[in-house]
Amino acid sequence: MPQMEGKRTTAAWGDGGGNAVRDAVDYRGCPADRSATGGWVAAALVLGIELCERLSTMGIAVNLVTYLTSTMHLPSAAAANVVTDFMGTSFLLCLLAGFLADSFLGRYLTIAVFALVQAIGTSLLAVTTLLHQLRPAAPGEPASSLQMGVLYACLYLIALGTGGLKSSVSGFGTDQFDDRDDRERAAMGLFFNRFFFFISLGTLAAVTVLVYVQDHVGRSWAYGICAAAMLAAIAVFLSGTRRYRYKRSSGSPIVHILQVLVAAARKRGVKRPVNAAALYEDRVDEHARVPHTPQFAWLDNAAVMVGEEDNEVVVASGDGRMATAPNPWRICSVSRVEEVKMVARLMPVWATTILFWTIYAQMITFSVEQATTMDRRIGGVFEIPAASLTVFFVGAIMITLAVYDRVFIPLCRTLTGKQGFTNLEKIGIGLALSILGMVAAALCEKKRLAVAFAAGNTNTNGNTALPISVFLLTPQFLLVGAGEAFIYTGQLDFFITRSPKGMKTMSTGLFLTTLSLGFFLSSALVSVVKGATTWLADTIDRSRLDYFYWLLAVLSVINLAAYLVCAMWARAKPEQQPTAVADADDKC
Repeated sequence: MPQMEGKRTTAAWGDGGGNAVRDAVDYRGCPADRSATGGWVAAALVLGIELCERLSTMGIAVNLVTYLTSTMHLPSAAAANVVTDFMGTSFLLCLLAGFLADSFLGRYLTIAVFALVQAIGTSLLAVTTLLHQLRPAAPGEPASSLQMGVLYACLYLIALGTGGLKSSVSGFGTDQFDDRDDRERAAMGLFFNRFFFFISLGTLAAVTVLVYVQDHVGRSWAYGICAAAMLAAIAVFLSGTRRYRYKRSSGSPIVHILQVLVAAARKRGVKRPVNAAALYEDRVDEHARVPHTPQFAWLDNAAVMVGEEDNEVVVASGDGRMATAPNPWRICSVSRVEEVKMVARLMPVWATTILFWTIYAQMITFSVEQATTMDRRIGGVFEIPAASLTVFFVGAIMITLAVYDRVFIPLCRTLTGKQGFTNLEKIGIGLALSILGMVAAALCEKKRLAVAFAAGNTNTNGNTALPISVFLLTPQFLLVGAGEAFIYTGQLDFFITRSPKGMKTMSTGLFLTTLSLGFFLSSALVSVVKGATTWLADTIDRSRLDYFYWLLAVLSVINLAAYLVCAMWARAKPEQQPTAVADADDKC
C-alpha cells in the first residue's frame, strides 16, 4: 500500500533531482519521478472509476421512481421524494468524505474504500430486487416497513459510496499533473473537460442500456451489471497504485474554517489595530501570504494577539524538549483569515444556484412519471423505456458543450478577442434556461392532462398509454440539459478559481452541496405543496403537476433576479491591503 497523505517524512519532500515533482511522492513515499508517475496514464485510471460510478448511480436513480410506484406501490409524490432524498444525501456526504480524505485517509484510500462500499450497496440492491419476500405480494398493496427499510439501507449505502467517490476523484485526478510545469498544467485543463465528458458518457449509458435492461430483462440483472462494473473499476484503479502521484494534505479546510470562526468569536470584544501589519502572520514566504482585505472585518479578530499565555500552547519538539507554538483555536494568521473570507464571498452565488438543481430533480422524478403515461412507441413496434427519455437531457449537455467549445469560443475569440462567457455569465445563462424549461414542462403537462381527461384515464395508474407522443416532453429535457451544461461548468470554474489554493477540495464540496440542497429543497417543496394544495395527488393523472411547474418557474425568476445582484457583488473585487509579519512591539 502507498504511504498516504499526511504521513510522509520530511526527507521525502526534498527536491530529489531535476525530474522530481515538487510536493508529490510515489507509492513508497519517495519523491515522485515525473517520467514514471502521474500524467495521462494515471489520470485515465481515475476517469475509469468515475465513468463506472456515474453508470451505477444514475442507472439506479433515473429509473428508481418507476420501481417505487409500480413495484413498491408508493404514491407519486412519496416516490419522487425518495429519489430526491437519495440523490441529495449522496452529494451531501461529499463533505464528510472530503473531511476524511483531508484529515485521515488521503484521496487514494478514500476512493478505494468508498468505491467498495458502493459496489457492496449495489450488489445488495440487486439481491433485494430478486427476492419476492422484499416486494409487496398483491397488486396495489403498499410495501411494508421492513421491505422499505431494506431498500433504504441499500440506497443509502450506495449514497455513502457515491459521496466518498465524488469528494476525491476529481482532486486525485488533478494530482496526477504538476501545475508548475507548462505542459502538465495545460493537460490539467483538458482533464476537467474529459472528466465532465466521462460523467456524461456514464450517464448516457445508464439512461439507455441500463434502463432498457431494467424494464425488459430485470432490475436484478441491471443492478448486477452496475456492481460488476464497480468491482472491475476498483481493480483497474488499484492496478495504477505504482503509477500514481500522492500529494501531501495540509489538513481539513473545514477545521481551518472552524478555527478562524472560534478564534474570532473568542475575541469579539477586542480592539483591532488600525494598521493591518500589526495582525499576526506566520507565513514566512511572501508568495504564500494572502493580502489583507477590509471586508468581513470581524473575522480579523482571529489574527489579533492579546497575550502570549493566551495564544500559545506547549508542545513536544523533535528533540524531546518542550516548546511553545501558536494555538490555532485562539490565534490564526492573516492569510488563514483571508482564506475564510474568500470562502464567505462564494456563499451568495452558492445560495442562488441551489434552485437550479431543484428543477433538475424534476427531470428524473415527475418527468419520468409523465413519460410512463404517454405513447412511447417508435414505428409502432419498439417502445422506449420511460426513463430513457433523459437521453435528450444528456444529449443536450454534450451537444451544448461541443458547440460551445468548438464553435462559439473560436468565433468569440475571432470577433471580440474574448474566450467566451465568464463563469458568472455561464451560471446566469443556466438559470435562465431552467426557467424556460419549467415553462415548457408546465405547458406540456397541461396538454397531457387534457388528453388524459378526454381519454377517460383520470383514474388509471399509468397502466394505459395516453394517445399523446412522449416526445412532447423533449423541450423541457433539452432546455434544462443545456442549462446544466452552462451552470455545471460555470459553477465548477467559479468555485475552484475563487477559492483559496489550499481549499480546492472544500470548494468542490461547496459546489456539490448545491446539488444536495437542491434535491432536498425539491423534497421539501413537494411535501409543502402536497399538504397545502391538491396539486399532487397519489397518481399523476389526478394531479395538477402543471401548477407545480409554474410555481417552480416563478420561484426561478425571483431567484435569477437575486443571482444577478449577487453576481454583480461577486464581480467587484475587494481592495487588498499588504500585510507583513508583525514584530513583537506591534502586537496588541
